[in-house]
Amino acid sequence: MKSVGIDAVEIWAGKLKLDLPETFAPEKDEDPDKYRKGLGLVNSSFPDTYEDIVTMGANAAKRLMDRKGLKPDDIGRIDVATESAFDNSKPVSTYIAGCLEQVYDEDFHHANKGERKFACIAGTQSIDDAYNWIKAGRNRGRSAIVVATDTALYARGSSGEATQGAGAVALLITEDPSMVELSTEQGYGSADETDFLKPNQQFPSVDGKRSMQVYLARMREAVEDFESVAWDMHPEDLEYIPFHTPFPGMVRKAGLLGYRHMIRDTEIEDELAGEIGRQPREGEYEDWDTYEDAIRDYMDKLKQTDMYQSWYAETIEPTLGLAREVGNWYTGSVHVARASALKHAAEEDIDLTGEQMLVGSYGSGAQAEIHAETVQEGWKEEIEQLTIDEQLAARYDLDFDEYEQVHDVHNHDMTVDVEEFTIPNGEFVFAGIGRMNERKYEYVE
Repeated sequence: MKSVGIDAVEIWAGKLKLDLPETFAPEKDEDPDKYRKGLGLVNSSFPDTYEDIVTMGANAAKRLMDRKGLKPDDIGRIDVATESAFDNSKPVSTYIAGCLEQVYDEDFHHANKGERKFACIAGTQSIDDAYNWIKAGRNRGRSAIVVATDTALYARGSSGEATQGAGAVALLITEDPSMVELSTEQGYGSADETDFLKPNQQFPSVDGKRSMQVYLARMREAVEDFESVAWDMHPEDLEYIPFHTPFPGMVRKAGLLGYRHMIRDTEIEDELAGEIGRQPREGEYEDWDTYEDAIRDYMDKLKQTDMYQSWYAETIEPTLGLAREVGNWYTGSVHVARASALKHAAEEDIDLTGEQMLVGSYGSGAQAEIHAETVQEGWKEEIEQLTIDEQLAARYDLDFDEYEQVHDVHNHDMTVDVEEFTIPNGEFVFAGIGRMNERKYEYVE
């Protein structure tokens, strides 16, 4: 059987940042700890006036190709996942390929190009497509590039405004990968939901409370489905669990739910029984509401135990470091979480080779996917080549008035003239609108 997975990753963050506790909170007359502790966010990345989903995606892809010494002929497909697309016909992948062809001698005329849409899970679905393409033997020895790129903007004054962000993740999918091998087994949880949607509109309509409930419900279904074809998971099986992370506070709930599920009928539940009792079983209660009350009470106690807090600190917390600094990247979010976990391990000199991660992807509307990844021998060399720390340190720090100007620049319903805040250097930039209303791009040396 072919080993297929992620060989390398590159990240491109928007060049501007909004400090949520220090800049955003005072303007909203809110406690800064609502962001630091409640949402778990410090900064959000935003695109400069010359950046958008194409430039960020193309810049991440170029950096990936250059670092790996790849030519266009080495790439057999380019898949873009986004929920920030601006064209209902022409996929963003064609724009990104067109950008790349400005700087390489060859072209991508024999590469398959597509665009995936299923809210934030589309990046993982694009990886699945590339995985299946290689496993089927259709790749002719070539690799796939998956780009997850989004400007996650909400209407100003909306409840989601604090969870914005912008950036792109480019992933190289190959045989015999250097970073992680993907499991054949997958688990899904999917249902027709209206927790978050954009019916012919740029900014989303969101039912925040419902979205949290749907996220957790679909994740639970996906875990159960995965276990039905893989194995009954135990907390000690997994080094890290990167989740889709619209904001770290949401992952705290998912992590607790997953831990409760994994310790059921194990020695860990037995060990904790003297401290917090055993988990409630549905058959012990006369009705569902009483059972749910008992579950909530048990989970409140569980999250206070030293055993759970230690597991969370080692398994979940390392996946959240980058999210705290960049905000929500929609399709890129879970892939930022994976990179954050691997980056943490490299910095702490943790040997991950052969260890397993469980990746929990989610897209509103709604679907969750669970799969496992086995860390490969070359993971550390790959992850240490990321420049995300330098990118984050170089971001321009927006004041609140500047933030509102940038928001207007990227509002499709507005036309405003705002000077760029940073100077592009060695990257693709937005260069205006063409005669058929197409967006144009150029490479700036």
